[in-house]
Amino acid sequence: MTKLEPQLRELVETACSHPPGSAIRQKSLTQIIRLTRSRLWREYTPIYEDALQQTWLYFCRNICEATTTERYDPNLASLLTWLNNYLKRRLQDLREDAAKQAKQHVPPTRVVDGATINVAEQPAPADTPPILEVVQEWVETDVDGTLRATHIKGYPHVNCQLLILRRLPPDSSWEQLSQEWGIPISSLSTFYQRKCLPKLRNFGKSEGYV
Repeated sequence: MTKLEPQLRELVETACSHPPGSAIRQKSLTQIIRLTRSRLWREYTPIYEDALQQTWLYFCRNICEATTTERYDPNLASLLTWLNNYLKRRLQDLREDAAKQAKQHVPPTRVVDGATINVAEQPAPADTPPILEVVQEWVETDVDGTLRATHIKGYPHVNCQLLILRRLPPDSSWEQLSQEWGIPISSLSTFYQRKCLPKLRNFGKSEGYV
């Protein structure tokens, strides 16, 4: 057992002994992220940041309130092992998605603006974890309008605000979004990686999450 592990266990116990959304739980989860982020599995690939984002959201959602099969059990593995296992699974999923993209082509269709889902009207789950709740509020509020203004060329309704919200857990697959909007998967994924994720990372840094 590393010197860090007892500290992480104590922080997990503290976080889970307080209700979702409480200041103490959020502070404990943030401390865990700060202590573990530099020790996680690292790959220098375009899909890594997407997988890492999903890992942190999974962590916040499942560290305390998850079902037996998903919840972290310190008797089975260290917290770092638990996080790394999930991160590697997400990387593998994203690699498989990329492989599917190379093999398929989605015919372009006409997109009707009126059929676009109004994500601002979608209610957030009652048990939303602290970090996810903060991210959702930031995206939906979009105070300076930057997220709404950043959109795929020729598709003004498909912007960073909509994409980030649709990729938050429970996330919509790239294939599903491609079929829904009539935009190739590669175009959606590339736009998300180049334009939306940097904005999300900058917000995460400002909040001390990444």
